[in-house]
Amino acid sequence: MDLILRNARLAGDPAGLVDIGIEAGRIAVIEPDLSAEGETLDAAGRLVSPGFVETHLHLDKSCIMDRCRQARGDIKEAIAEVARVKAGFTAEDVYERGRRTIEKCMLQGTTHMRTQLEVDPGIGLRGFEGVRKLVEDFAFAIDIEICVFPQEGLLNNPGTDELMVEAMRSGAKVVGAAPYTDSDPHGQIERVFEIAREFDADIDMHLDFGADPSDLDLLKVCELAERYGRGGRVAIGHVTKLAYVPPERLEAIARRMRDAGVALTVLPSTDLFLMGREHDHGHSRGVTRAHEMVRHGVNCSLSTNNVLNPFTPFGDCSLIRMANLNANICHVGAASDLAECFSMVTTRAAKLMNLSDYGLEVGRSADLVVIDAESPQAAVAELSPVLCAFKRGRRTMTRVPAELHYPG
Repeated sequence: MDLILRNARLAGDPAGLVDIGIEAGRIAVIEPDLSAEGETLDAAGRLVSPGFVETHLHLDKSCIMDRCRQARGDIKEAIAEVARVKAGFTAEDVYERGRRTIEKCMLQGTTHMRTQLEVDPGIGLRGFEGVRKLVEDFAFAIDIEICVFPQEGLLNNPGTDELMVEAMRSGAKVVGAAPYTDSDPHGQIERVFEIAREFDADIDMHLDFGADPSDLDLLKVCELAERYGRGGRVAIGHVTKLAYVPPERLEAIARRMRDAGVALTVLPSTDLFLMGREHDHGHSRGVTRAHEMVRHGVNCSLSTNNVLNPFTPFGDCSLIRMANLNANICHVGAASDLAECFSMVTTRAAKLMNLSDYGLEVGRSADLVVIDAESPQAAVAELSPVLCAFKRGRRTMTRVPAELHYPG
């Protein structure tokens, strides 16, 4: 064997310990007391999980707080400030800031990522060029796919459609949307479905950001997903409006999404930071209760979204932190729901991205993390650190466990 992880506690079966044999970048065997030779790492009863999956992250506009003003802190200001500074982005600048963000992700055990990327006449394809090089240079540690979307509108922003199509022809794998910035939100959604059919691509939309749930674009998305047979290939992110609907309506909406095969990504840090600003006291949380959507059959993920920019002026790219933050915001206390929060940054996130080679199973790619915890729920509850990560069997990061020094 190239590598043997001994005494591992699996996320799906934390009761017993097993050894994991890795050969040629793949999981070759999982069994107790494996009789084989090779480089050995003793997990010492710690949790071993498939690597973390970042389903929604903006590499192109990360790490720009030093360039931006932030007086109000709301979404209109964030969009305006990013639009102002991104006019000066170069491919090299995007690459350098994105590199710093990817390295944060590596340190937190992320092995797969979908990055959202803006194209419009203001920035052209400069952001795409910078991120495309990141995809190539960091393939040793993280599989990154690009989702192009029109942050500042599509139908109301001439030239954007052509840039999105050009990016898809040049290697983007997913097409996205932000209809709440468009003069014709439903027209943008329909056009994105057209592009997805043209390129046989998955869809991942920014959707229904706000506090008024009386009008939900997600219903249009569900309609089109069914009409065009795109179930299982459509995801929507944010959807903060669902935080403001009563339980009965939430259940009905969840069933509609389940039946249409539309998945949901909740972005706890950004949504918590931006929502509730219409009040001067008693601020609402504005974060959709993903664990309740899961109970009704919707596949959900939790993700970081923005890092060190006006949409979210903080972030260390820890998906365990996102799971913990989500649990705090949404009053998640049951052990089973905490375990689901963990699955929303691992197996459920992988399902949302349709990753066929993911998971702790023999034959799958050895994309693994060792976490200083004994169970998924403990990892979420205690913000347990990732001690090491592997991509295709090669170690990509190591963190030495903290040590206490008592007197004497």
